[in-house]
Amino acid sequence: MRWRRAGRRKSVTPVPGNSKSSTPGNTGTPGVVKASTTLERNVVTTPTLTVSHPVDVAISPLLAARWSPRGFDADHQIDRDDLLSIVEAARWAPSAGNTQPWAFVAVRRGTTEFDSIVESLTGFNRAWTPRASALIVFAVVPERAGKMTAWVDYDLGQAAAYATMQAEHLGLRAHQMGGFDPEAIRDAFELPAGVIAKTVMAIGKHDSSEDVAPEIRRRDAGERDRLPLTELLIRPA
Repeated sequence: MRWRRAGRRKSVTPVPGNSKSSTPGNTGTPGVVKASTTLERNVVTTPTLTVSHPVDVAISPLLAARWSPRGFDADHQIDRDDLLSIVEAARWAPSAGNTQPWAFVAVRRGTTEFDSIVESLTGFNRAWTPRASALIVFAVVPERAGKMTAWVDYDLGQAAAYATMQAEHLGLRAHQMGGFDPEAIRDAFELPAGVIAKTVMAIGKHDSSEDVAPEIRRRDAGERDRLPLTELLIRPA
């Protein structure tokens, strides 16, 4: 794949390990789907908000219910179009000067590419991620940013946030990780020198049953908390 600076041409999204697509935009090339200028699939799935978290001021229920579990349903298979929609959401995130300094690797469980990402993970991350339905690598491409390189990590974070909320919209959960070996990702996917993997996101259905290891269930049951708004807001609104 040749890396280029952002432009107005339609982009392609590689999804290793998948050879067919039911979408009208299929290019005929295994694992590649061409982006469409129109929405061909309007997902209206509403997730079941089973988690409630206290907020200081009312916000979107989708945001209030978002959390990052480690316990995933190992039997859940994510639809290819759903995975692509999560990456598409990331593609539409804002960036400094619309430079779009990012690239993604999106793979589903059951592929060698998925296993390669799991092997790149460090510490406890490697213990629970094999049950996730999909893994996405988020990488920065600083050369696209030109004079905007100071903001590439910030921009990539916005792309990850957009992907997270699209997963929530689909009734799925997302868990982002920084504990992995970027060079292992580079080697596995032959990333060019200027493309730097920054984070890995696990996507799937939450599972709190006894099929999940006790330590993972214990961590998932922990209280989700945030610093109070009064402590974070420097000047009153």
